[in-house]
Amino acid sequence: MRSDTIKEIDEETEKENLKKLEAVFFVSGRFLNMQDLISLSDLNPIIIKELIEKLREKYREADSAIEIVEKNGLWKMDVKQEYSGIINKIATGSAEFSKAEQETLAIIAFKQPIKQSVLIKIRGNKAYDHIKKFAELNLIKKKKMGHTNELSLSDEFYDYFNVKQTEGLSQESLKEIETTED
Repeated sequence: MRSDTIKEIDEETEKENLKKLEAVFFVSGRFLNMQDLISLSDLNPIIIKELIEKLREKYREADSAIEIVEKNGLWKMDVKQEYSGIINKIATGSAEFSKAEQETLAIIAFKQPIKQSVLIKIRGNKAYDHIKKFAELNLIKKKKMGHTNELSLSDEFYDYFNVKQTEGLSQESLKEIETTED
């Protein structure tokens, strides 16, 4: 019975390590060498090599559009070649938010609560369109204040960008939001 318990613990540990490595590949979006994989996953190279094979097998068995590609001792999670046409359409298309929209949203996030009139002075009349879009997506809250609105981030903003809600967003969080939309 004791060996069954040890085996179960080993299997759970392996599942967790597999998820950890998969997350590293997913987020990196680039080729990683063994040193990168070690430092990002905190796993040893022997385990990493075994897990890479298990991930490859997992995607093969699931008949997935995802695969782990190896090239000159570097590994990367990628979309299979037959789906590259779809990916190219997405990659060459426009981001969900334009650079100008990202900058407007970053100012709201950093300065909240901010009067709409102040934001328009900073960003120009195009910011009216940005504010309208953000309100339609429920990313911001608008509260009437005299002749203008007070703008602040909504709870949906934090869910949408997968950031923790705090009093104000740090410069690092704002940069992270901008880079996720590039």
